[in-house]
Amino acid sequence: MPGDRYDTLVVGAGILGLAVARELLARRPSERVLVVEREAVPAAHQSSHNSGVVHGGIYYASGSLKARLCVDGAARMVAYCEERGVAVRRLGKLIVALRPGELPALAELERRAHANGVPGVRRLDGAGLREIEPHAAGIAALHAPGTAVVDFGEVCGALARDVRADGGELRCGFAVHHVATTARAIRLTAADGGAAEAHRAIFCAGLQADRLAVLAGADPDPRVVPFRGAYLRLSAERRRLVRGLVYPVPDPALPFLGIHLTPTIGGDVLLGPSALLVPTRHGLGWPGTWRMLRRHRRTAATELRLAASRHAFATEAGRYVPEITADDLTPGFAGVRAQAIARDGRLVDDFLLSTTPRAIHVRNAPSPAATSSLALASLIVDRAEALT
Repeated sequence: MPGDRYDTLVVGAGILGLAVARELLARRPSERVLVVEREAVPAAHQSSHNSGVVHGGIYYASGSLKARLCVDGAARMVAYCEERGVAVRRLGKLIVALRPGELPALAELERRAHANGVPGVRRLDGAGLREIEPHAAGIAALHAPGTAVVDFGEVCGALARDVRADGGELRCGFAVHHVATTARAIRLTAADGGAAEAHRAIFCAGLQADRLAVLAGADPDPRVVPFRGAYLRLSAERRRLVRGLVYPVPDPALPFLGIHLTPTIGGDVLLGPSALLVPTRHGLGWPGTWRMLRRHRRTAATELRLAASRHAFATEAGRYVPEITADDLTPGFAGVRAQAIARDGRLVDDFLLSTTPRAIHVRNAPSPAATSSLALASLIVDRAEALT
């Protein structure tokens, strides 16, 4: 491939990159769009290794991109799945407070839910939450009846088919090694020597987002650091203990939601995920990583314990559904979350986009990025169309 020319290059064939390519082609059917992916297949990482929850939009601070895009994105995602024949089920979610000290945080989540326009959210007392989840503990809860589950890997398959049907191209095994920008084009060179160039590029590269942004001339701050999230499964005979999604009241200082119980579209019930920092040279060489670890050392110790012990997992889940024991758990799967960490040690909570000449970079797109992907893609394409 001596250097094919396109209108737009999309780097990354996860759910967001595919959604961006679909949005580009929907707006401009004659546009030449190429999606490049370093792996052998699309959606090889976060997009297919997750709990499959279509989040409602409860958690996010008013005015944030997450708050703006999650509710819209969830509605678009459910409609898209129904249109494309991808299985989706509205199971509802309970966010459960176990003790009085969690009630102020629960009240703040209720306020955010109403401010963000999450439909149908209501406050329940202990008796009310057990009408929905008879085996659950807790003194109060928020109920979000519209929260759904889906297989995001299946969604990615549908998006990839849309991209190809609309004239886009998808090229796997293209690991971007070099980025060069001129007055007229941006050129990507692959590790194997292949190349492609276009008027503009949109980088939706997950764990590679910071590296590719720096290659294009961006600031190295923030850096993307991997967190391994492991899930266990509830044994088949014990799935009756959980009807819908059961979540804890999260720590507002962290962009993680804690160990929760999630029925899946395939009939499993997942417990997890943990959130264990993966000690790569890339991440440990970043000063923000060490500052983050010092700031959250107690949480880091808890995550190590969860990673090492099925009994610890069962104990945590059993706080919310007391009948669960370690004997009820079977092996699950793990995924890696790409999480941006600022130089000062702050875990970047919101979606983060930046620009370099002729390029848009998605620098942070953790959960609820899959839920929000169709709405976030619209925003990204809006910004890309403004590039000169």
